[in-house]
Order: sequence, then structure tokens, then C-alpha cells
Amino acid sequence: MSKKYIAPSELPINKDGSVFHLHVKPNQLAHKIILVGDPGRVTTVAKHFDQIECDVQSREFHTITGTYQSKRISCVSTGIGCDNIDIVMTELDALVNVDFTTREVKDEIKQLEIVRIGTSGGLQSNTPVGTYVCSARSIGFDGVLNFYAGRNAICNLPMERAFINHMGWSGTLCAPAAYAIHADEELVSRIAANDMVRGITIAGNGFYGPQGRDVRISPADPQQNAKIETFEYDGLHVTNFEMESSAVAGLGKLMGHKATTVCLIIANRIAKEMNTGYKNTIDGLIKTVLDRI
Repeated sequence: MSKKYIAPSELPINKDGSVFHLHVKPNQLAHKIILVGDPGRVTTVAKHFDQIECDVQSREFHTITGTYQSKRISCVSTGIGCDNIDIVMTELDALVNVDFTTREVKDEIKQLEIVRIGTSGGLQSNTPVGTYVCSARSIGFDGVLNFYAGRNAICNLPMERAFINHMGWSGTLCAPAAYAIHADEELVSRIAANDMVRGITIAGNGFYGPQGRDVRISPADPQQNAKIETFEYDGLHVTNFEMESSAVAGLGKLMGHKATTVCLIIANRIAKEMNTGYKNTIDGLIKTVLDRI
């Protein structure tokens, strides 16, 4: 059987041998990866490294690879949203599973361990500001996974139907139907351990309206968040809102990688609390993930 060839139009590779958006070369990527949204947070993570091997930045994509307690780790920033996660996850996978010289998929597919560290809004009384939440499952409002073959085989279809029915959605609000995806169970168990809240995370396709915020333009469904707060499936409730966990878990599963998301709760939508100074407290979560990845 011939190997799959990937044309330059499908996977652009820069003249220096780096992948198109990240500008990272295959030998610069570790197999343990921490994703963060803010390019500046990459430096915050890397300050814990014992040694730094490379530091590459292109647009919002900042990558530092180094060692932490004898573990080789790469920290990569994604920017905001699942559209950027589509770029980052695809290029990370290509860096380890595509031969950049022949443009053919390698015979031996390598598995990455990917943990996204983010910030989030809590939706339950047990997720006050300062809580660490691990996304055991995610419901994506973004629709990214719907563009990939095999989507139905890895998603929890009964959970999707239960959520859409619970929300009473029809027509435009569920045109790209919300998809439900499980994070890697072993990675969730290792990262969350016994001191993180585990639950269902909603990955919004925006920060304001899609997360039920009412600024100058009101949400289409004023009761959206009240409905989300009461949704329960397999004994799990929706714990938090963020904007990337669904694509991280979903694309990771399609590609054969271990992936999950952990978040520091910086706002509680029920209590209407917000901590804009969270940058002073997220370092504890970063250290925890570095120890457990």
C-alpha cells in the first residue's frame, strides 16, 4: 500500500523546513505539550524549565521547548478560539507524523500528550473563583469537528441529542449542532488527580453572545445559561465556559493523541464575580500541570 502524500497546498512548509503557521521544525517539538492562549503565558510556563532548547514566535503562535525535571516539554500559544486550535493541532500532528522531506505520512504514528491550560467562567456553586476545573467532557458550539470525517465515531451522540433537547434549540442555533466529546480518560485522571473539579465544559464560539453575555446586543436565548446550568448527563454537570476545549479533545481523539483542558476559574457567572488579576494566581495551575504531565 502506498503512503499518503500531502501536497504543498494542503500542508504548507516554510523554506526553512518549519511548519507554516507555528514556524516550528520537527526536531524542535517535544511529545509532551502544554497549550496556552496568551503568547505571553508561554514565557510564564517556561520560567519553570530547567533548560530552554528553542524559542520561536510567529503571529500569536509562540513556542518554547525545554526540559522540566528531566521531561522534555513544549509550550505553545494558540491565541483565542477553536479556529486557531484547528491550526495548532493539525500542525503539531504533522510535525511528528509527516515526513517533511517526502511529504508522506510516516509508517509509525506517534502519540502526543497535550494539556491546554486556560482561564474560564464557572457555572456551578462548586466552581467559585480560584477553582481548578478539568474538562472530562466538552460540548463544542464551534462546529470545527463537523468538518472532519469520523466525527460521529468519536463523539457522544446521545449526549449531543440530550443537550440540544434540553436547550430547546432548533433552526439557526443548532445549525452547526453542538458536539459532545470526551477527553482522554487516562490523561484526565493523571492531571486532575484528586484535587480538581471534573465536569462538562462548554466551548463557546465567542466570548459575549455565545456565552450568554448581554452587553449592547442581547443574546438570542435570554435563558441560555440558566438552561446550561441545569443540564446533567451521566452524573456530570456543566461546570464552566471557555473557548477551546472541544477542538483540543476532539481533534486529539481523531488524530490519536491524548488531550484534555484544565482551567482556572476567574469568573463565576452565578455569583457574578470576576478576578481580572488572575495572572497572579494561574502559576499554581501551571506548576501542577508541569508536575503531572
